[in-house]
Amino acid sequence: MIARRNGSWHIGGRMIRTDQELAVARERLARLERLLENLRKTARPEEWPALSSGYRLEIERMQGEILDYLVQAAPGSRQTTAA
Repeated sequence: MIARRNGSWHIGGRMIRTDQELAVARERLARLERLLENLRKTARPEEWPALSSGYRLEIERMQGEILDYLVQAAPGSRQTTAA
């Protein structure tokens, strides 16, 4: 399965839509970062690039989703489209 920037496996295949989903995403991101940090201490140098690359991609994807949610229009504000 290909991860999409606007989709998320960790919240049911949709973008972050609420502050509660944002909190869950942040918790999962922190957990993933801690896991990567712990793996970094025990992984062999020759296996590290292959081991860490998938974690890095997922962390970057999750960070992107969090930022996308944070910079979207505030709830209740009028969104306008550029002509």
